[in-house]
Amino acid sequence: LEILVTILNENDNTPVFAQPNLTRDVPEDTKVDTAIVAREEVSASDADLDTIYYELTTTVQDTDGYFAIRGVNNPEIYLQKALDYDKFNSTTLLLYARDRPVNSPDPTNTGTATITITVKQSDTRAPWFLPCTRLRNDSSVCIGSPYSGRVNISEMSMDPLLLEPGPIYAVDPDYTINDRIVYSIVGGNTDEVFSVDADTGNLTMNKIVTSPDSFLLQVMAAQVSNIRKYSVATVEIKVINKSNFPPYFEKGVYNGTVFVGLPQRSFVYQAGDPSTPLVVTAMDQDFPDV
Repeated sequence: LEILVTILNENDNTPVFAQPNLTRDVPEDTKVDTAIVAREEVSASDADLDTIYYELTTTVQDTDGYFAIRGVNNPEIYLQKALDYDKFNSTTLLLYARDRPVNSPDPTNTGTATITITVKQSDTRAPWFLPCTRLRNDSSVCIGSPYSGRVNISEMSMDPLLLEPGPIYAVDPDYTINDRIVYSIVGGNTDEVFSVDADTGNLTMNKIVTSPDSFLLQVMAAQVSNIRKYSVATVEIKVINKSNFPPYFEKGVYNGTVFVGLPQRSFVYQAGDPSTPLVVTAMDQDFPDV
């Protein structure tokens, strides 16, 4: 008597990843659709020779949608959305390998691989002149105020000029790179009156100014290792007459009169002359025509 025995394969093995834990450093400026982890590195094997179905999730809040797999049977992980280092700089992905489709009524065995992603900041931003105000909807932009200062006509200053709202200063906003900044004047420097220190940004005079015309300088801040990353700020330098005298009031005491019941913004009148508004005036010997 011949008895033919056929052994049926029971689904008693769990899909296994060759590397259940992986780490990857991903530059911030990586292009969308770039493969982050190759298919061969994250493919699972099953001793039951079942077809493997994959699913990718993230464990870190607000990092959904940045990474994905090519398909339910293709676990290659790729970048699906552009990265922003300021939004997050690391995340953890979980890749599931199942031997049955999702929602299958049959018993399913599942293997898991953990992929740790670290986002590396890239040199994506031009220098910021400080102080500046960052935009709420765009963290890559910081709006600075123009600088302003003044010099005395026909007078040479040997010290760095005092500017508002502060000295010329720029930083590399890609702070993990923190490239060194160099400064130069690229416009508005008529007759080369001014110089800027390449390292400190201090603005100094080369010669006296003989004209009352103001200067509107353009100062460039560029990164040393990537000169294509630069910003330009305006610096208005007003030329004024040197002040030797303080202002003074024409009178030591002013007397005025008001009337009961007058509305807001009504005139105060000179005491003893209810038809003439009270005027307080000051003079300055440095500016006799003002």
